Amino acid sequence: MDTNTDYDVAVIGAGTAGLQAALTLGRMRRTAVVLGTDRYRNDPATHMQNFLGHDGAPPAELRAAARKDVEQYPTISFVDRGVLSVEPDGDAFIVDVDGADPVRVRRVLLATGVVDALPDIPGLEPLFGDVVAHCPFCHGYELRDAPVAILGAHSHLPRLVAMMAPIASAVTVLTGGADLDAETAATLARMGVEVRTEPVRGACRSPLGVRLDLDGTDAEYGGLIVATQWSQSAPFAEQLGLEMSPMGAVLIDGFGRTSLDGVYAAGDLAQSRDLPMPFSAVLTSAAAGLVAAADCVRSLGAEDFGLAEV
Repeated sequence: MDTNTDYDVAVIGAGTAGLQAALTLGRMRRTAVVLGTDRYRNDPATHMQNFLGHDGAPPAELRAAARKDVEQYPTISFVDRGVLSVEPDGDAFIVDVDGADPVRVRRVLLATGVVDALPDIPGLEPLFGDVVAHCPFCHGYELRDAPVAILGAHSHLPRLVAMMAPIASAVTVLTGGADLDAETAATLARMGVEVRTEPVRGACRSPLGVRLDLDGTDAEYGGLIVATQWSQSAPFAEQLGLEMSPMGAVLIDGFGRTSLDGVYAAGDLAQSRDLPMPFSAVLTSAAAGLVAAADCVRSLGAEDFGLAEV
């Protein structure tokens, strides 16, 4: 056991994954510091859906309740500051904190999330998280019984249409001026889906939901599903040289372990090696935080008593 560390674990990120990880560590009486700021991926969303017991609650309400839970555990400390860097230091890690002393820890659990970049369409950003959304599971039901448009020209459009078909009164694909590949176009035609190819020049709220300027022609829908381009919200995976997926997520195993021993990742910044993409839901982020923290507890105990790794 390294007696020269400040904490057992640094949890970097105070969203759902990080707070659940801290709760798990606190209940196992492991010392941890939770580092993070007040910026979260789901800030644009006014309500959070598809989370048992919190369906329809504001995301900030869940975070406040979660932090209150964690603060009951005396082995957990909060430092509401950003992190500048994370570096290995022998068998430990040095976490450089913005405006505070660095901390030395035995394990690092990254829960910093990702940031979304929307298509460059005027008026779209103020509607995101409401009548404009990227996840049918999180926001699809709120668009029920209304015509819905899906913006994009990617090959998984037919699957998105199939997801939204039981919810929306009609589904239209907007390619935004891009061309569909022949197979996708043929599949959408077979499904009877209307496809509009005009560029999308602007968006604004309307009585139905959203009004779009399709190259000079107005079209109104109950909601718009868009694909965002996302990226890591923090540089720590790159600093630590962690193995990444082709999509840019931190690759983890089933216990949240990254390619660097002692570093874990949880939440939508991470992707299981067995999956084609990361999960991007509040509930799965919380579950990932619990699993990663549980393995931190296991590995710390094994290290403390010289037990063989399983």
